[in-house]
Amino acid sequence: MDIATGAGLVGGIAVVFVLIMIDGGNFAAYFDKHAVIVIFGGATAATMLRFPFSVIVHGVPMGLRYAFNMRAIRPRDLIDEITKIADVVKRQGPMALESLEISDPFLAQGVRYIADGYDREFIRDTMERDRDNFLMHLDEGSKVYRAFGDCAPAWGMIGTILGMVTMFANMSDPSKLGPAMATALLATLYGALIANMITLPIADKLHVKLEEEDVSRSLIIDGVLLIRDAKSASLVREMLIAYLPHNHREDMAAEAA
Repeated sequence: MDIATGAGLVGGIAVVFVLIMIDGGNFAAYFDKHAVIVIFGGATAATMLRFPFSVIVHGVPMGLRYAFNMRAIRPRDLIDEITKIADVVKRQGPMALESLEISDPFLAQGVRYIADGYDREFIRDTMERDRDNFLMHLDEGSKVYRAFGDCAPAWGMIGTILGMVTMFANMSDPSKLGPAMATALLATLYGALIANMITLPIADKLHVKLEEEDVSRSLIIDGVLLIRDAKSASLVREMLIAYLPHNHREDMAAEAA
């Protein structure tokens, strides 16, 4: 699990909770059904106008899943595992791959292609297509959350205007001024909270995860192709180290020495 995502979300909720408690703890005063309808209904409708329904249905749950989950294997560990696989192939041949247990599903897919004897072009085209499709779906999820985050504050402003219109239209009836003002202020609050505490941070987190997956899956594709070409384990390791940041390269070079 990505601890930073959970900690950030809990921390944001805690800040709001503490501030309300400091002001007297009247949580009921911070709820208004009109503001809820304006924000969630309006922002959802605007987001649905931007994207096909299939993109929303697929992107929202996928975005939540990858916002809270870390990649199982880091690039450094991937390089170590691919190097070991290359050494096995060099010593025992491709048939030995059938008995290997590989934790990363994408790498396991490439190793299975090698064991089954598929040609290089088939492996490259198929794995690159799988990578690009996965990244496209992850990018769609990021865009859906960013769209909702863009719409929520705008609909908060719409709710504020509607509340002020109701308030000014009922200046002769003081009993209606309070609810109208609550709708006006709470709509802005809801829109700002949803955008800046939930949807926009998740969109940014998904963009980071997309870049990480792009690097990891590209590294795996190159590693699988090098193994398919029967390159030595040391050569495979040296070529894949280029995917790592400089400080990690130095660490791996020190370990190798």
